[in-house]
Amino acid sequence: MIKLHDLYFKPFISEEEIDSAVQRMVDQVANDIQDDIPVFVGVLNGSFMFVSDFVKKYPKPCEVTFIKLASYEGVKSTDDIQRLIGLTQDLTGRTVVILEDIIDSGNTLVEIHRIFENEEVKELKIATLFYKPEAYKKDFKLHYVGIEIPNKFIVGYGLDYDALGRNLPEVYQLKTTQHMTNFVLFGPPGAGKGTQANFLKETYNLVHISTGDVFRQNIKNKTALGMLAKSFMDKGELVPDQITIDMLNAEVEKNSDANGFIFDGFPRTNAQAKALDELMDGKDSQINGMIALEVDDEVLVERLLGRGKTSGRADDADEQIIRNRIKEYYKKTAILKDYYDAQDKYCGVDGVGSISEITERLNKVIDKL
Repeated sequence: MIKLHDLYFKPFISEEEIDSAVQRMVDQVANDIQDDIPVFVGVLNGSFMFVSDFVKKYPKPCEVTFIKLASYEGVKSTDDIQRLIGLTQDLTGRTVVILEDIIDSGNTLVEIHRIFENEEVKELKIATLFYKPEAYKKDFKLHYVGIEIPNKFIVGYGLDYDALGRNLPEVYQLKTTQHMTNFVLFGPPGAGKGTQANFLKETYNLVHISTGDVFRQNIKNKTALGMLAKSFMDKGELVPDQITIDMLNAEVEKNSDANGFIFDGFPRTNAQAKALDELMDGKDSQINGMIALEVDDEVLVERLLGRGKTSGRADDADEQIIRNRIKEYYKKTAILKDYYDAQDKYCGVDGVGSISEITERLNKVIDKL
């Protein structure tokens, strides 16, 4: 991840992928043109890296020149195309290949064709390293395309964001979610995740998604997923991954504009952790940290039995079910510590003490992260 000015960008296209695309385009052009000596025309500023690598790979004699056009303001392509540097040589009867770094709306192509309409060239071909088919609205033929990309802003390999980023050898894509913060609040049944999540969501302005609450809502509404989840919960067993993931997807989609999420009770397996990473990656975000409340088993049993007297939850009223839930937690879930520890995202917090004491410990950890 990199930051340019006020925006963050994530890795998108590697040096190796770019090099392979350039070589493929060189081979196509050389095969089409054969022994003719082409004039390659780079469109500045963005194409300077592409032109340099292209002509170095080109296996036959060629000429190179440049024109300079401006069509971008910040991260948006504009209709106002300015011609800053025009042609300085006679191209009558020559085969001309335009080397563009990127074609999105196609507005620049309009000016390019206007420049060459009176040049009486033998042939005019358009080659672009990056192409956004979703954004392209013109009818001009693109003869050579390196890599098709989605309609998102990119920087690197000659492309910039307000003058920064051109020097990067690879390409980065704009993060659509710039400052989303996401935490996994972890711990065995009765550790107090829900109570603490309520404080944390207010402090950090995040959306709290409790797997337990989501399950109960689905159970109350008697949805198919809810009834299936209930059959496992009543036995003190963990709900299967796919049920949990399907419910979570729906909750995240309902809060797609959130500043971030506190995930309480999810993930519970490595498979769910990977699915959560994929879900956050789809939002151009990530899990910033996993915070685990650590509490002795006997304290957990005492807490849950006490909660069962008022909660009405059958899985809180039976000590054997409670112990089975704790056993299942350690058997299937505690291994997640290694998963997040490998990403340097695991933080253990003492979960014994008053609510305010535990909250203070959590705040210190989150602030440090």
